[in-house]
Amino acid sequence: MKVAFVGKGGSGKTTTSSLFIRHLAAERLPVVAIDADINQHLGAALGLSDEDVASVPALGAHLDVIKEYLRGDNPRISSAAEMVKTTPPGRGSRLLRVGGTDPIHAMSCETGGVTFMAAGQFDDKDLGVSCYHGKTGAVELYLNHLVDGPGEYVVVDMTAGADTFASGLFTKFDVMFLVVEPTRKGVAVYRQYTEHARDFGVEIAVVGNKVQTSEDEEFLRSQVGADLLTCMGHQPAVRAMEQGRDFDLDALDTSARDVLRRLQREVDSQPKDWEKFSRQSAEFHIKNAESWANKAVGVDLAKQIDPGFELASEVVVSG
Repeated sequence: MKVAFVGKGGSGKTTTSSLFIRHLAAERLPVVAIDADINQHLGAALGLSDEDVASVPALGAHLDVIKEYLRGDNPRISSAAEMVKTTPPGRGSRLLRVGGTDPIHAMSCETGGVTFMAAGQFDDKDLGVSCYHGKTGAVELYLNHLVDGPGEYVVVDMTAGADTFASGLFTKFDVMFLVVEPTRKGVAVYRQYTEHARDFGVEIAVVGNKVQTSEDEEFLRSQVGADLLTCMGHQPAVRAMEQGRDFDLDALDTSARDVLRRLQREVDSQPKDWEKFSRQSAEFHIKNAESWANKAVGVDLAKQIDPGFELASEVVVSG
Protein backbone atom coordinates (compact mmCIF):
# COMPACT_ATOMS: atom_id res chain seq x y z
CA MET A 1 0.00 0.00 0.00
CA LYS A 2 1.10 3.53 -0.79
CA VAL A 3 0.67 5.97 2.11
CA ALA A 4 1.26 9.72 2.35
CA PHE A 5 1.58 11.88 5.44
CA VAL A 6 0.60 15.47 4.74
CA GLY A 7 -0.17 18.60 6.73
CA LYS A 8 0.88 22.13 7.43
CA GLY A 9 4.36 22.96 8.63
CA GLY A 10 4.80 22.32 12.35
CA SER A 11 1.84 19.96 12.62
CA GLY A 12 4.05 17.00 13.51
CA LYS A 13 3.68 15.35 10.11
CA THR A 14 7.25 14.06 9.91
CA THR A 15 7.30 12.83 13.50
CA THR A 16 3.99 11.01 13.09
CA SER A 17 5.06 9.41 9.81
CA SER A 18 8.34 8.26 11.36
CA LEU A 19 6.48 6.64 14.26
CA PHE A 20 4.22 4.80 11.83
CA ILE A 21 7.20 3.65 9.77
CA ARG A 22 8.94 2.39 12.92
CA HIS A 23 5.75 0.58 13.90
CA LEU A 24 5.56 -1.25 10.56
CA ALA A 25 9.22 -2.21 10.79
CA ALA A 26 8.72 -3.49 14.33
CA GLU A 27 5.97 -5.73 12.95
CA ARG A 28 8.61 -7.08 10.51
CA LEU A 29 6.70 -5.78 7.51
CA PRO A 30 8.49 -4.62 4.35
CA VAL A 31 8.43 -0.83 4.33
CA VAL A 32 10.00 1.82 2.12
CA ALA A 33 10.19 5.30 3.66
CA ILE A 34 10.57 8.26 1.31
CA ASP A 35 11.38 11.77 2.45
CA ALA A 36 9.66 14.04 -0.07
CA ASP A 37 9.57 17.09 2.21
CA ILE A 38 11.60 20.11 1.20
CA ASN A 39 13.07 20.22 4.73
CA GLN A 40 14.28 16.59 4.69
CA HIS A 41 13.95 15.59 8.36
CA LEU A 42 12.53 12.07 8.03
CA GLY A 43 15.91 10.33 8.04
CA ALA A 44 16.87 11.91 11.35
CA ALA A 45 13.45 11.03 12.78
CA LEU A 46 14.13 7.40 11.86
CA GLY A 47 17.41 7.47 13.76
CA LEU A 48 19.86 8.06 10.92
CA SER A 49 22.88 10.22 11.55
CA ASP A 50 23.50 13.33 9.46
CA GLU A 51 26.32 11.45 7.72
CA ASP A 52 24.05 8.52 6.87
CA VAL A 53 21.35 10.82 5.51
CA ALA A 54 23.90 12.69 3.41
CA SER A 55 25.16 9.41 1.95
CA VAL A 56 21.75 8.53 0.47
CA PRO A 57 21.65 9.53 -3.22
CA ALA A 58 18.92 12.09 -3.85
CA LEU A 59 16.30 10.72 -6.25
CA GLY A 60 15.76 14.19 -7.68
CA ALA A 61 19.43 14.46 -8.59
CA HIS A 62 19.33 11.24 -10.62
CA LEU A 63 16.26 11.77 -12.78
CA ASP A 64 18.13 10.79 -15.95
CA VAL A 65 19.13 7.43 -14.47
CA ILE A 66 15.61 6.83 -13.14
CA LYS A 67 13.95 7.68 -16.45
CA GLU A 68 16.35 5.61 -18.54
CA TYR A 69 15.81 2.57 -16.36
CA LEU A 70 12.02 2.86 -16.14
CA ARG A 71 11.39 3.40 -19.85
CA GLY A 72 13.05 0.07 -20.64
CA ASP A 73 12.17 -0.79 -24.22
CA ASN A 74 8.73 0.83 -24.18
CA PRO A 75 8.23 1.70 -27.87
CA ARG A 76 6.04 4.68 -26.98
CA ILE A 77 8.98 6.46 -25.31
CA SER A 78 11.86 7.00 -27.70
CA SER A 79 14.24 8.50 -25.12
CA ALA A 80 14.53 9.32 -21.44
CA ALA A 81 14.43 13.01 -22.38
CA GLU A 82 10.79 12.53 -23.41
CA MET A 83 9.77 11.31 -19.97
CA VAL A 84 8.18 13.72 -17.51
CA LYS A 85 7.06 13.19 -13.93
CA THR A 86 3.60 11.98 -14.99
CA THR A 87 4.74 9.54 -17.68
CA PRO A 88 2.89 6.27 -16.97
CA PRO A 89 4.28 2.80 -17.58
CA GLY A 90 3.31 0.74 -20.60
CA ARG A 91 4.31 -2.48 -22.27
CA GLY A 92 8.09 -2.59 -22.31
CA SER A 93 8.49 -0.33 -19.27
CA ARG A 94 10.45 -1.63 -16.30
CA LEU A 95 8.34 -1.98 -13.18
CA LEU A 96 9.45 -1.81 -9.58
CA ARG A 97 8.74 -4.06 -6.62
CA VAL A 98 9.29 -3.32 -2.96
CA GLY A 99 12.65 -4.82 -2.02
CA GLY A 100 13.78 -4.94 -5.63
CA THR A 101 17.41 -4.90 -6.75
CA ASP A 102 16.83 -2.18 -9.34
CA PRO A 103 18.93 1.02 -9.62
CA ILE A 104 16.21 3.13 -7.98
CA HIS A 105 16.02 1.07 -4.79
CA ALA A 106 19.81 1.04 -4.81
CA MET A 107 19.55 4.78 -4.02
CA SER A 108 18.66 3.98 -0.42
CA CYS A 109 20.02 2.93 2.92
CA GLU A 110 18.70 0.50 5.50
CA THR A 111 17.84 1.53 9.05
CA GLY A 112 15.97 -0.55 11.59
CA GLY A 113 14.37 -2.75 8.95
CA VAL A 114 13.35 0.25 6.84
CA THR A 115 14.48 1.07 3.31
CA PHE A 116 15.02 4.83 3.37
CA MET A 117 15.02 7.00 0.24
CA ALA A 118 14.96 10.77 -0.24
CA ALA A 119 13.80 13.13 -2.96
CA GLY A 120 16.65 15.48 -2.13
CA GLN A 121 17.14 18.91 -0.65
CA PHE A 122 16.31 22.23 -2.22
CA ASP A 123 19.68 23.94 -2.12
CA ASP A 124 21.49 27.08 -3.26
CA LYS A 125 21.92 25.99 -6.87
CA ASP A 126 18.14 25.60 -7.18
CA LEU A 127 17.36 29.14 -6.05
CA GLY A 128 15.72 31.19 -8.76
CA VAL A 129 15.97 28.50 -11.43
CA SER A 130 13.82 25.56 -10.32
CA CYS A 131 11.09 24.45 -7.95
CA TYR A 132 10.83 21.54 -5.57
CA HIS A 133 8.41 19.76 -7.89
CA GLY A 134 11.42 18.71 -9.96
CA LYS A 135 12.58 16.61 -7.04
CA THR A 136 9.18 15.21 -6.07
CA GLY A 137 8.78 14.35 -9.75
CA ALA A 138 11.26 11.52 -9.15
CA VAL A 139 8.98 10.22 -6.39
CA GLU A 140 5.98 10.43 -8.72
CA LEU A 141 7.77 8.38 -11.38
CA TYR A 142 8.73 5.83 -8.73
CA LEU A 143 5.14 5.47 -7.54
CA ASN A 144 3.84 5.36 -11.12
CA HIS A 145 5.96 2.29 -11.83
CA LEU A 146 5.72 0.54 -8.45
CA VAL A 147 3.68 -2.65 -8.20
CA ASP A 148 3.19 -2.98 -4.45
CA GLY A 149 1.74 -6.20 -3.17
CA PRO A 150 -0.28 -7.20 -0.08
CA GLY A 151 1.55 -6.52 3.16
CA GLU A 152 4.04 -4.13 1.52
CA TYR A 153 4.15 -0.48 2.48
CA VAL A 154 5.59 2.66 0.92
CA VAL A 155 5.26 5.62 3.27
CA VAL A 156 5.99 9.10 1.91
CA ASP A 157 6.52 12.15 4.11
CA MET A 158 5.24 14.86 1.77
CA THR A 159 6.20 18.51 1.71
CA ALA A 160 4.08 20.75 3.92
CA GLY A 161 1.11 22.61 2.50
CA ALA A 162 -0.87 21.91 -0.64
CA ASP A 163 2.08 21.28 -3.00
CA THR A 164 1.01 17.63 -3.03
CA PHE A 165 -1.74 18.73 -5.41
CA ALA A 166 0.57 20.45 -7.90
CA SER A 167 0.44 17.37 -10.14
CA GLY A 168 -1.25 13.99 -10.05
CA LEU A 169 1.00 12.90 -7.19
CA PHE A 170 -1.84 13.00 -4.68
CA THR A 171 -3.74 10.29 -6.60
CA LYS A 172 -0.88 7.80 -6.22
CA PHE A 173 -1.69 6.95 -2.61
CA ASP A 174 -4.10 4.40 -1.21
CA VAL A 175 -4.59 6.66 1.79
CA MET A 176 -3.40 10.13 2.82
CA PHE A 177 -3.02 10.78 6.53
CA LEU A 178 -3.58 14.48 7.14
CA VAL A 179 -1.95 15.46 10.43
CA VAL A 180 -3.97 18.28 11.97
CA GLU A 181 -3.49 20.29 15.15
CA PRO A 182 -6.60 21.33 17.11
CA THR A 183 -6.43 24.92 15.86
CA ARG A 184 -8.31 27.03 13.33
CA LYS A 185 -5.23 27.02 11.08
CA GLY A 186 -5.05 23.25 11.24
CA VAL A 187 -8.72 22.92 10.32
CA ALA A 188 -8.26 25.39 7.44
CA VAL A 189 -5.62 23.08 5.94
CA TYR A 190 -8.02 20.15 6.30
CA ARG A 191 -10.69 22.03 4.36
CA GLN A 192 -8.20 22.97 1.66
CA TYR A 193 -7.08 19.35 1.23
CA THR A 194 -10.57 17.91 1.11
CA GLU A 195 -11.65 20.55 -1.38
CA HIS A 196 -8.76 19.69 -3.70
CA ALA A 197 -9.30 15.93 -3.39
CA ARG A 198 -13.10 15.95 -3.57
CA ASP A 199 -13.55 14.77 -7.15
CA PHE A 200 -10.74 12.19 -7.26
CA GLY A 201 -11.76 9.49 -4.81
CA VAL A 202 -8.70 10.10 -2.63
CA GLU A 203 -9.01 8.65 0.86
CA ILE A 204 -8.07 11.30 3.43
CA ALA A 205 -8.02 10.37 7.11
CA VAL A 206 -7.32 13.00 9.76
CA VAL A 207 -4.84 12.27 12.52
CA GLY A 208 -5.23 14.77 15.33
CA ASN A 209 -1.86 15.67 16.78
CA LYS A 210 -0.80 17.60 19.87
CA VAL A 211 -4.21 16.83 21.32
CA GLN A 212 -3.89 17.61 25.02
CA THR A 213 -7.46 17.63 26.35
CA SER A 214 -10.91 16.27 25.62
CA GLU A 215 -11.81 19.80 24.48
CA ASP A 216 -9.07 19.58 21.83
CA GLU A 217 -10.53 16.34 20.50
CA GLU A 218 -14.09 17.70 20.62
CA PHE A 219 -12.97 20.75 18.64
CA LEU A 220 -11.43 18.59 15.92
CA ARG A 221 -14.43 16.29 15.76
CA SER A 222 -16.80 19.23 15.46
CA GLN A 223 -14.77 20.55 12.51
CA VAL A 224 -13.82 17.43 10.55
CA GLY A 225 -16.50 14.95 11.66
CA ALA A 226 -16.08 11.34 10.65
CA ASP A 227 -12.78 12.10 8.88
CA LEU A 228 -11.11 12.22 12.30
CA LEU A 229 -9.54 8.78 12.54
CA THR A 230 -7.56 9.04 15.76
CA CYS A 231 -5.66 11.46 17.99
CA MET A 232 -2.14 11.52 19.35
CA GLY A 233 -1.50 13.21 22.67
CA HIS A 234 1.69 14.43 24.29
CA GLN A 235 4.45 11.84 24.38
CA PRO A 236 7.62 12.63 26.38
CA ALA A 237 9.44 9.93 24.40
CA VAL A 238 8.67 11.78 21.17
CA ARG A 239 10.20 14.96 22.54
CA ALA A 240 13.34 13.00 23.38
CA MET A 241 13.43 11.66 19.80
CA GLU A 242 13.04 15.18 18.40
CA GLN A 243 15.97 16.28 20.53
CA GLY A 244 18.16 13.57 19.03
CA ARG A 245 18.22 11.22 21.99
CA ASP A 246 17.89 7.46 21.69
CA PHE A 247 14.34 6.36 21.00
CA ASP A 248 12.45 3.08 21.12
CA LEU A 249 8.79 2.45 20.32
CA ASP A 250 8.43 0.75 23.69
CA ALA A 251 8.90 4.18 25.26
CA LEU A 252 5.50 5.26 23.91
CA ASP A 253 2.50 4.82 26.15
CA THR A 254 -0.35 2.45 25.37
CA SER A 255 -2.54 5.10 23.78
CA ALA A 256 0.18 6.08 21.30
CA ARG A 257 0.84 2.46 20.31
CA ASP A 258 -2.93 2.07 19.81
CA VAL A 259 -2.85 5.09 17.46
CA LEU A 260 -0.18 3.45 15.31
CA ARG A 261 -2.12 0.19 15.18
CA ARG A 262 -5.21 2.17 14.19
CA LEU A 263 -3.30 3.77 11.32
CA GLN A 264 -2.19 0.36 10.10
CA ARG A 265 -5.75 -0.99 10.21
CA GLU A 266 -6.91 1.98 8.16
CA VAL A 267 -4.25 1.34 5.53
CA ASP A 268 -4.91 -2.39 5.42
CA SER A 269 -8.65 -1.83 5.00
CA GLN A 270 -8.25 0.14 1.77
CA PRO A 271 -9.18 -1.70 -1.42
CA LYS A 272 -6.50 -1.80 -4.09
CA ASP A 273 -7.98 -0.26 -7.23
CA TRP A 274 -5.42 -0.64 -10.00
CA GLU A 275 -7.94 0.34 -12.67
CA LYS A 276 -8.47 3.74 -11.01
CA PHE A 277 -4.73 4.14 -10.47
CA SER A 278 -4.00 3.59 -14.18
CA ARG A 279 -6.93 5.75 -15.31
CA GLN A 280 -5.95 8.70 -13.13
CA SER A 281 -2.32 8.35 -14.18
CA ALA A 282 -3.41 8.75 -17.80
CA GLU A 283 -5.74 11.65 -16.99
CA PHE A 284 -3.08 13.67 -15.18
CA HIS A 285 -0.47 12.86 -17.79
CA ILE A 286 -2.72 14.34 -20.46
CA LYS A 287 -3.36 17.42 -18.29
CA ASN A 288 0.35 17.97 -17.79
CA ALA A 289 1.06 17.37 -21.47
CA GLU A 290 -1.50 19.93 -22.59
CA SER A 291 -0.62 22.56 -19.98
CA TRP A 292 3.19 22.59 -20.28
CA ALA A 293 4.95 19.31 -21.01
CA ASN A 294 4.26 19.00 -24.76
CA LYS A 295 5.79 22.42 -25.29
CA ALA A 296 8.74 21.70 -23.00
CA VAL A 297 9.59 18.33 -24.55
CA GLY A 298 8.56 19.02 -28.14
CA VAL A 299 6.44 15.93 -28.71
CA ASP A 300 2.84 14.87 -28.10
CA LEU A 301 3.21 13.12 -24.76
CA ALA A 302 -0.35 11.79 -24.82
CA LYS A 303 0.97 9.15 -27.22
CA GLN A 304 2.98 7.67 -24.34
CA ILE A 305 -0.23 6.27 -22.83
CA ASP A 306 -0.64 2.57 -23.59
CA PRO A 307 -4.41 1.93 -23.64
CA GLY A 308 -3.94 -1.83 -23.40
CA PHE A 309 -1.85 -1.73 -20.23
CA GLU A 310 -2.82 -1.84 -16.56
CA LEU A 311 -0.87 -2.43 -13.39
CA ALA A 312 -2.10 -5.14 -11.05
CA SER A 313 -0.94 -6.35 -7.67
CA GLU A 314 0.13 -9.80 -8.82
CA VAL A 315 0.58 -9.54 -12.58
CA VAL A 316 0.79 -6.97 -15.32
CA VAL A 317 -2.29 -7.12 -17.47
CA SER A 318 -1.89 -6.09 -21.07
CA GLY A 319 -4.08 -6.61 -24.06
